[in-house]
Amino acid sequence: MAAASISRLVVSVSALKPALTFYEGLLGLRLARAADELAWLTTGDGVEVMLHERAALPSDTAVALGFLVPDLDGTVDAWTARGGALVDPPEERPWGERMAVVRDPDGHLVCLSQAAPA
Repeated sequence: MAAASISRLVVSVSALKPALTFYEGLLGLRLARAADELAWLTTGDGVEVMLHERAALPSDTAVALGFLVPDLDGTVDAWTARGGALVDPPEERPWGERMAVVRDPDGHLVCLSQAAPA
């Protein structure tokens, strides 16, 4: 049996505009299309992230999205300068990457990583 592939990640958001500021403006995802309470974005490697405006209950024990960013410190600094919440500051992790954890505008945990130098 072949392994499944990720076709789309769906993030429930209370309002599209602040969510787009984070996912498109800060993380650089490309807006492919939008309609009513939905926005479809694409990551640098082609994974679709759909923002769906609807009630959500963020939880620290729920699923967290992880994004590889080219400049971890710069991305975290830009987010916190906009008033964004920082959960864990950038640091080297035992599995070989620099990682930070932030909250998106709805309080969802988002892991930001930068590959450790070889």
